[in-house]
Amino acid sequence: MSGKPKGERQIGLLNGFAAYGMWGLVPLFWPLLKPAGAIEILAHRMAWSLVFVGVALLFVRRWAWAGELLRQPRRLALVAVAAAVITVNWGVYIWSVNSGHVVEASLGYFINPLVTIAMGVLLLKERLRPMQWAAVGVGFAAVVVLTVGYGQPPWISLTLAFSFATYGLVKKKVNLGGVESLAAETAIQFLPAVGYLVWLGARGDATFVSEGAGHAALLASTGIVTALPLVCFGAAAIRVPLSTLGLLQYLAPVFQFLLGVLYFHEEMPVERWAGFSLVWLALCLLTFDVWRAAAAGRRRLEPARADVPAAAPVDV
Repeated sequence: MSGKPKGERQIGLLNGFAAYGMWGLVPLFWPLLKPAGAIEILAHRMAWSLVFVGVALLFVRRWAWAGELLRQPRRLALVAVAAAVITVNWGVYIWSVNSGHVVEASLGYFINPLVTIAMGVLLLKERLRPMQWAAVGVGFAAVVVLTVGYGQPPWISLTLAFSFATYGLVKKKVNLGGVESLAAETAIQFLPAVGYLVWLGARGDATFVSEGAGHAALLASTGIVTALPLVCFGAAAIRVPLSTLGLLQYLAPVFQFLLGVLYFHEEMPVERWAGFSLVWLALCLLTFDVWRAAAAGRRRLEPARADVPAAAPVDV
């Protein structure tokens, strides 16, 4: 099977690093938007994301999907579900970062692959290999350890993990490209977001105007902060193997964790280290299993490769 040209793979890797690097460093951005509260920031993010993505779609002239989507009520309903779930995810994440819970937020994205696997078993009746069962079991033990350490379940981590896993599941069923999907979701979010901002302004509590032009520009840039990593991710997804993207995805929570510990100086008691260590062990088991399964698949395909045409890239 012919592979991608070296230059294409390098471009894909650079875009992958850029996407996950931006997602990993985004905790540095949200505190810059204070004194705006989490809900006001969320509303601006929803509104300005549609503006930015709309301009991008005008530039590339990709609108045919919109008419098709409007003629398919079931897919449109799934997009509405995706918009609702990602709204919860965005809101909790912004609040957690600006409230000093960056480490706990990073945990949510560490355990997200484990939650995705568990949802596949429970909702899609998927069958797991023994190593995957072991990874899910170790991940569950990590949550128990953290619950005992916190004195309550790590609800920020669990909310982020389950909301993002649900979002991924719904997006898979909708089957839209990344930019198109974000445009459809933010179109649904737009009116509630603008309505909230108008209401906030009428009360005199909006910071968009009262805190100066610099603050207003930062709030408007939430659209770029949301959409730009997604554009880079889309460029990476069609150029590098999914197994490589699977490894790159851990960059974001690693960066977030390091920022929480080293930059924001959040506490890491023994029980938190123990819980994180178990999560990292689970991810190591999961990664090893994926690589072993991929290697076995390559060995099975090796005799037939000369007769099989190159697979078309999948646009995710």
